[in-house]
Amino acid sequence: MTVALHVALGVLVASGLLILVRMLLGPAALDRIVALDVLASVIIAGTTVHMALWRDPTPLPVLVVLALLAFIGSVTAAHLVERREGMR
Repeated sequence: MTVALHVALGVLVASGLLILVRMLLGPAALDRIVALDVLASVIIAGTTVHMALWRDPTPLPVLVVLALLAFIGSVTAAHLVERREGMR
């Protein structure tokens, strides 16, 4: 079980690095917004794997708040993109 969790953590770290590259390179603002949302999901998944590995439920409230903030950010970004597309 711990080997699988360590492998999952490694895959999440690798995907987080690739997401950071996408955030830096763009090319559009919407790509960066989506990358930030996916990065929040990877952070949530990584923290969940950490919780399972150490059997420590302490960070659970932080995960709930982070998921809520990621959702609100995604909805706000979609609203702004829709508004900007409507002006064209």
